[in-house]
Amino acid sequence: MAATAFTVLAVIIVAGLLAPWLGLPDPDRGSLIDRLKPPLTSGHLLGTDEFGRDVLSRVVWGARVSLGVGFLAVAIAALFGVTLGLVSGYLGGRFDFWSQRFIDLLLAFPYILLALMIVAILGPGLLNTMLAISIAGIPYYVRIARASALALREREFVEAAEAAGASTPWILVKHVLTNSLSPILVAATLDVGFMIMAAAGMSFLGLVAQPPLAEWGVMLSNGRQFLRVAPWVSLVPGAMIFLVVLALNLLGDRVRDLLDPRMVGR
Repeated sequence: MAATAFTVLAVIIVAGLLAPWLGLPDPDRGSLIDRLKPPLTSGHLLGTDEFGRDVLSRVVWGARVSLGVGFLAVAIAALFGVTLGLVSGYLGGRFDFWSQRFIDLLLAFPYILLALMIVAILGPGLLNTMLAISIAGIPYYVRIARASALALREREFVEAAEAAGASTPWILVKHVLTNSLSPILVAATLDVGFMIMAAAGMSFLGLVAQPPLAEWGVMLSNGRQFLRVAPWVSLVPGAMIFLVVLALNLLGDRVRDLLDPRMVGR
């Protein structure tokens, strides 16, 4: 199942990256004559939307936006969250106390509500929404990294490094971070799918990408009014979101098993 998930995800990512060279129709150019053509129509494998734009082309080009937002949002959230979590857990004291109270404040807000509030402050747009879901995801990584740092700072190899005069940044990177990578990698793998769904949901509300940009959430939103007469306009991008998130969850479970020493030999 993990191999199948990896294959599906790799095909979607490669197709998105190679979209300019696949010979697909212009995703933003439509034709009222060809509007709402069903799948398997000549020249339109997955049909067309309400403006006569090729659905397959828009899905492939939309993968660049949706996957890019998901992976970049996770990278930003993990970078800041892991850094703060490791420093907070290792140093302790007042810095740990006040930083965790700030994280508690962020966690008091529902994830999507916090992201919407940040977008309301920054303004709608693809970049601002990516920053919003990244900021809303930082507490998730702070807690994971802090828990690992609290468990590792009392270990013998950390105390030996401290006794040898190693600097705090060196200890954090060399000893604490390297021994905390397993839960962080698993969390990041699973979180990409969640970020993609969050971005698609906010696009559905009109807060991320604006038409005519090809993006899966925008396609879902535009196609909802044609569900009875042309369900493929929404079902195709919805199926892509489903496949990507399912593949990422299966890969995350497999990564967790591979990095868990208790699963060795099972």
